[in-house]
Amino acid sequence: MNTSEIKNLLGDKADSLLNHECKTISKDKIHVPGPNWVSDIFGQSDRSINVMRNLQSIYGTGRLANTGYVSILPVDQGIEHSAGASFAKNPAYFDAENIVKLAIEGGCNAVASTYGVLGMVARKYAHKIPLIVKFNHNELMTYPNKFDQIFFGNMKQARDMGAAAVGATIYFGSAESSRQIVEVAEAFKMAHDLGMGTILWCYIRNNAFKVDGVDYHSSADLTGQANHLGATIQADILKQKLPTNNGGFKALNTGDSSYGKLDEKIYTELTSDHPIDLCRYQVANGYMGRAGLINSGGASSGASDLAEAVETAVINKRAGGMGLISGRKAFQRPMEEGAQILRSIQDVYLNDDITIA
Repeated sequence: MNTSEIKNLLGDKADSLLNHECKTISKDKIHVPGPNWVSDIFGQSDRSINVMRNLQSIYGTGRLANTGYVSILPVDQGIEHSAGASFAKNPAYFDAENIVKLAIEGGCNAVASTYGVLGMVARKYAHKIPLIVKFNHNELMTYPNKFDQIFFGNMKQARDMGAAAVGATIYFGSAESSRQIVEVAEAFKMAHDLGMGTILWCYIRNNAFKVDGVDYHSSADLTGQANHLGATIQADILKQKLPTNNGGFKALNTGDSSYGKLDEKIYTELTSDHPIDLCRYQVANGYMGRAGLINSGGASSGASDLAEAVETAVINKRAGGMGLISGRKAFQRPMEEGAQILRSIQDVYLNDDITIA
């Protein structure tokens, strides 16, 4: 996909997204992904040789190999959203092997999935594409449904199946978040001790974050702080939803409520209402990009999936992010169509005309 095709997909947003100059947090302060990312960033950290080797296997695989950018296929929806609801549109993906095949066909850096999926085919594929084992999930079978992340295995299992990294979710802001932070921090320490990288799904979850009809689960200030907490427990990569608004802390500090801490400069100097500036704030909260930001590709919505995925990739790249982690847009359609969406996302990161804002 060339620049002209990307502009066509962006439509009337093309000029705003491709020519925006970030005047909030300047690009010279951001650690921009590059070919020597593992050496430049983790070479001065406390990560072990084995962790760096496994991280390099991720950064060195697929169409984005040795660019510093990543394209990851995540398929844990069989647990998080139920297998039937997730795979009904394309029952082929009930078969674990097809998930890994899609990641390879789509030119991804890695595939992220469950112990069951990756363990079933690990001996055949662990040396062909880096495996990322997602070790906690919201199981959605307890009645009535509750929203909590629980462990489905341990770090030694992930290491023994040849995983290059492990992944986890924390529902920051939820009643269960304190326990989840402790659990995941301990698991990440064990993963690093065993030589694996760590990726955190830094999600916000609390019904109180919907105020006066506005949903602040994807506000830049709240998701930015979630990223900062994720970096604090030593996630090597941070996964976050693209911000769609701002002012979550302010909205939750109205009336008799008191929530968090804020500085007005968050809204007047460090962000604007431009989507790239909002995403830049997420990047900044990961130690100015040292803990790289990957944004999710969003839920499947049909005909506009390709355009939405490319738009998200442009915003992420120009903000200083590290890539996209996109699942449902790819696996809920025939394999070649899904692989093409993944490759189109990668084309944004391979395009030299699209630079950091």
